[in-house]
Amino acid sequence: MKFLSYLVISLALFWSNTGFGQDIQKRTLRNGLDVVVIPSSVVPVATIEITVKNGAFTEPPEFNGLSHLYEHMFFKGNALIPNQEAYLKRIRELGIVFNGTTSTERVNYFFTLPSDKVLDGLEFMRAAITSPRFDEAEFQKEKQVVLGEVDRNESNPYYWLSRAINEKLWYAHPTRKDPLGDRQSIIDATTAQMRQMKDTYYVPNNAVLMITGDVQAEQAFKMAEDVFSSWTRGRDPFARNPVPAHPPLKKSEAVLVVKDVQMPSVSFNWHGPSVDADPKATFAADVLSYIIAQPSSQFQKNLVDSGITLNSYLSYYTQRYTGPISLSAQVQPDKLEDAIQFLLRETEKFSSPEYYTDEQLESAKTLLVIDDLYGREQMSSFTHTVSFWWATAGLDYYLNYLDGLRSVTRDDINRYVAMYIRNRPWVLGVIASQAVVDAKQVNETKLLNLGESAISK
Repeated sequence: MKFLSYLVISLALFWSNTGFGQDIQKRTLRNGLDVVVIPSSVVPVATIEITVKNGAFTEPPEFNGLSHLYEHMFFKGNALIPNQEAYLKRIRELGIVFNGTTSTERVNYFFTLPSDKVLDGLEFMRAAITSPRFDEAEFQKEKQVVLGEVDRNESNPYYWLSRAINEKLWYAHPTRKDPLGDRQSIIDATTAQMRQMKDTYYVPNNAVLMITGDVQAEQAFKMAEDVFSSWTRGRDPFARNPVPAHPPLKKSEAVLVVKDVQMPSVSFNWHGPSVDADPKATFAADVLSYIIAQPSSQFQKNLVDSGITLNSYLSYYTQRYTGPISLSAQVQPDKLEDAIQFLLRETEKFSSPEYYTDEQLESAKTLLVIDDLYGREQMSSFTHTVSFWWATAGLDYYLNYLDGLRSVTRDDINRYVAMYIRNRPWVLGVIASQAVVDAKQVNETKLLNLGESAISK
């Protein structure tokens, strides 16, 4: 314990003395493209990443999954590279490691390559982002690849639990929280829809270019200007297609998924804060989740050490358009009903002065800071972290994130719990085998009653 305390204090002092953001430099080109440069000369490699504000949150039902499908088409032919074979050949010539990801509120594409090839990499990235060909034959092939991903997800029983919960939690706009997408919308997708997506969202004023690693900042900004300044500014995509705010949950609901799983799992889910509307609550959410996750926490003692659950955790996912809160556990079959009630009752204790000590609060904040500092050690993954925050919360939020954590008080946590968890409507999801369902005689009505009666006991 003494060594751990020394480590925490030492790293906290390191953080307070080194500052944050001094190596993250940002400029905006005339066409609206944000350019972020983070120099780090530890190894002679660089990462080039473009992130756009696209993803599930932009998808009405007929476009569900098409942001992800577009991501797959990014690595095909364009005005500079005629087809995928030529694309991969150029990748090998430049020594590029590449990938892309699609989530609810961003799509990102990235190359990691030798630092003496950055200019070539930028030109390669520009062609891919500005002039995709959407060849029909390649498009049909890639649809099958994406459908294969759908197949793999559908073979996982917990996919069905997540889907059932999300259909209730995001009842008004479920497709806007589903990056994988609907099988039929992927089957029906057209290259015309791809072009529509490109023209709407793949514009410089809706994107950030990140250049990180073994680069000189001024040289990197000059290369970005030279290569990307001719990319034509577009209309504001969200003026053209406003993202609807999700209405609050009207009532608590329960869903039961029957699949062949060894142990039942239970998950209560709420609408959490939007980082735009209530940024202070997002810091409190992170700190409370971290306090609860510690093995010595009252939460773990009450729910795991007691044998009520096999494991339990509280999570919050920061989002611009309403982030979800989840309180989840895996349980023994004979503890299923007790676990549902004990989990929800535990939320009543979150604001109790005795639930965590001042020392646990300060320790959680410091350890979160340390986690963030360690996360910056690998520049390629840190690049993805920064681009996520650029898309979801804005770069200023992330530059002030550590200060936000350090400022969290008990009152902030109590406010977060009162506004978003305690006595708020929830969606309860349970997954269990048919044998457990039959033995416990559970159905969705019984699950709902168990949850609703928990607080009154």
